[in-house]
Amino acid sequence: MRPMDFSVTDLTSSPPRVVFPRAYNAAIDLLDRNVAEGRGDKIAVVDDRERISYRDLARRTNRAGNALRMLGVAPEERVLVFMLDTIDFIATFLGAMKIGAVPVPVNTLLTADDYAYMLEDSRARVAVVSDALLPKIEAAIAKCGGTVTLVVASTPLGGDPKTHRMLEDEMKNASDDLEAAATTPDDVAFWLYSSGSTGAPKGAVHLHAHLMRTAAYYAQGVLGIHESDRVYSAAKLFFAYGLGNALTFPFSVGATSLLTAERVTPAVVARMMRAHDPSIFCGVPTLFASLLASDSFAASKSLRVSTSAGEALPKHVGDAWHAKTGSHILDGIGSTELLHIFLSNRPGDVRYGTSGKPVPGYQLKIVDDSGELVADGEEGSLWVAGNTAATMYWNQRERSLATFHGPWTRTGDRYVRDAEGYYTYSGRADDMLKVGGIWVSPFEVESALASHEAVLECAVVGHADENGLVKPKAFVVLKDHARASDSLVIELKAFVKEKLAPYKYPRWIEMVTELPKTATGKIQRFRLRG
Repeated sequence: MRPMDFSVTDLTSSPPRVVFPRAYNAAIDLLDRNVAEGRGDKIAVVDDRERISYRDLARRTNRAGNALRMLGVAPEERVLVFMLDTIDFIATFLGAMKIGAVPVPVNTLLTADDYAYMLEDSRARVAVVSDALLPKIEAAIAKCGGTVTLVVASTPLGGDPKTHRMLEDEMKNASDDLEAAATTPDDVAFWLYSSGSTGAPKGAVHLHAHLMRTAAYYAQGVLGIHESDRVYSAAKLFFAYGLGNALTFPFSVGATSLLTAERVTPAVVARMMRAHDPSIFCGVPTLFASLLASDSFAASKSLRVSTSAGEALPKHVGDAWHAKTGSHILDGIGSTELLHIFLSNRPGDVRYGTSGKPVPGYQLKIVDDSGELVADGEEGSLWVAGNTAATMYWNQRERSLATFHGPWTRTGDRYVRDAEGYYTYSGRADDMLKVGGIWVSPFEVESALASHEAVLECAVVGHADENGLVKPKAFVVLKDHARASDSLVIELKAFVKEKLAPYKYPRWIEMVTELPKTATGKIQRFRLRG
C-alpha cells in the first residue's frame, strides 16, 4: 500500500465528508500520514515510562505487526489485546490492523469467565497481555482449554511473565519495515466487546473507515482538536470512548496523547494534570463529581475543554466544573455500536442538563413503542443513523437484528427533544420506572438528589412497596459518610420534593459508601435492584 493512500476530510460540507481510496488501511492514515506530512519528530504519545515520536511509533507499530505475522497471525484472524494503557497497547492495536488482522481490545477489569468466553468467541490466534494482568488470562485459558499463544508486555505495574514470550523480545527480532495489507475502507478493522450486563458480552464489529469518520465528525467537527493539543483521557483505551479520545482523535491531526497504566483516581488525574498540562481532558460524570469533591485537585493551566460521556452529566456538576476551571465540559452520548459520540454539546453552545444536539454526520430520531416519531417535548426511544455503526455483533444474529435496522441503530436510551432541538436524557429503557401509572426517569431523580451539598453521587432504581407497587429507591454516597443519619434522609426527601413533582421523590434512601460501576464509570443499577 502506498504511503499517501490517505482519507480526505471535508469539514465544510454538510454533513462532513470523509473520502477513502479503495486501497486503505487506517493504521497508515493514523501514523504514516503524520510522518509524511512533516510531523515525524513530534511527540505522539507519553506514557508512564517514555515519550515517543510519530516516526518512532510508526517503526514500533511495524515491528509489532511483523512480530504478530511471525507468530502465525494471518489477515482477518483475531488478536486479543488485554493490555493496560501504554505505548505498546497502541503499537499492538495498530500493528495488528496494519497486517490485516483484527485486534480485539478487552476490558481489563472483568473475570476469568468473561475472558474465557471472549477467547472462545473471538477464536483469537494470539493474546497480548500486560504482565500485571497475566494471572487473569491464564485462569481464563485453563477454563476454556484454549491453545492461544500468549505474549506478555511489561508495564510499570510489574508482574511475573514466567516462561511466556515477551513482546519486547518478539519486536526486537522483527523488522521495522512493514507493507500494509491490501485492505479496503470496508474491511473489518477491530472489535470492541460491549457490556455483558444483560447477557454474554457482544463483539461489535468495526471497519477501517470508522476511525477517521469519528475523528472528522466529532474530534475535528465539534471538539476542534488541533495539532498543538495534548489529550488526556481518563477513559481507558479498551473502551470505545477512550480509544477515540486517546488514539484516533490525537493521531488524526498529529496531536499528543497522554497515557497512564494506573487505575483512575482523583489523585492520579491530579498528577497527570500537573505533570503533562493537558489542553483536552476526557472523563465521565462520576469522575468529574469526584474531582470537584477532592481538595487536592486542580485542573491544568492549559485546559481549554473537557468531554464527558458514558452517562448524562448532571447540570450542577457542569456548572461547578466551569466555575472551578474556567472551561466547559462538552457532555455527549455515544456507544460501542456507533464507536464514539453522536450527540453532544459544543464550544459556544453548552447547555448543561442536556446532551446537546446531533453531531454533524449523524441523524437522530425519537420514536414511541410502535416506532412512530414523537412530538417535541414527548419522551421516546432514541435511534441513530450514521456510517460509523458496527456491522453486527459477532456470532449473535438475533441481537444484531434487534439493534441494527438498516441505516438505523437502536440505542436503548430514552430521550426528549425540545423545540430548540436540544436532547435531554431520561434514562435507559430498562431503567425507567412507572410510578402511579406515570413514567419516571431515574436520572431526573438522581440529578435532583445529587445537587444537594451533602451528596457526592447516587443511583435510583425501582422498588416494590408493601402493596407490590413500584416506587423510587435511592442509594446515596455522601461526601462525608459520617453525616449519614435519619434526619439527613428526611432532609433529602424534602429536598427532592421541592425540585420535582411530589410523586417522583425517593420513598427509601439508603446510604452506601460506594456504588457498583462498570470499568467505564457507568453505574450498574441492575445490581442495586432486588
